[in-house]
Amino acid sequence: MADSLAGTLSDRAAAVPTPGGDSQYRDVESDATRRLRQQYAEISQLAGGLAHEVRNPLSTLSLNLDLLSEDFQKPETPRDRRVKQRVERLKREVQRLHDIVENFLRFARFQEVETTSADLNLVIEELCDFYEPQAATQGIVLRTHLAPELPPVALDADLFKQALLNLVLNAEHAMPEGGELILTSRREGTSVIVEVTDTGTGIPVDVLGRIFDAFYSTRSGGSGLGLPTTRKIVEAHGGSIEVQSEPGKGSRFTIRLPISESR
Repeated sequence: MADSLAGTLSDRAAAVPTPGGDSQYRDVESDATRRLRQQYAEISQLAGGLAHEVRNPLSTLSLNLDLLSEDFQKPETPRDRRVKQRVERLKREVQRLHDIVENFLRFARFQEVETTSADLNLVIEELCDFYEPQAATQGIVLRTHLAPELPPVALDADLFKQALLNLVLNAEHAMPEGGELILTSRREGTSVIVEVTDTGTGIPVDVLGRIFDAFYSTRSGGSGLGLPTTRKIVEAHGGSIEVQSEPGKGSRFTIRLPISESR
């Protein structure tokens, strides 16, 4: 709902005539941004309270399951082995709940990005250096096609790397038998484009329109927050993201970012 509201407010700001220059546009846009920040702050406060209430019982469960696991560390009977298996299963589910809570907090918190003029290619290369060892273990060939001499873009580099990592991990899940993952960059008019392309299973047509919906996931154990978080990060940078996919052939996520005004 917040994302659709953001789009509505942005449209309203863009529709205001500015015969005397763009100051009126900036004023309206600033008002819209302030209202959104207030709404996100309220959501963040609620999310923090919810997370606190959930974390406490989860910590108690985790501690007691660890103690039980120690008691059955060396099971001697079939019953003991069954108990140990159930305890381990419960520990995994508690960890999954913990991860969901943390992912929800990251998604709910309004990101006031702290941007600096950055070399986008360098950010992509750093992400690839980080991910390449994992790609190799999954049978994924990682390639880059980065346009030389890209103009700088205003980035919160660490936050944007998280957005790209979410896309890369999404591609990994789509290639359980391995495949090819390609990251490209190029300039297009007043924007810089980043594309993340995989040769995976693709996205069914009936699913494609929902992949950026919070908590929507077709993957067992998935939180459904990776792609929505990526979209929020991209939009916080003044950019946009879209996807093209063909079942059985793969998917391409395209991020469009404005060129830094300081250039």
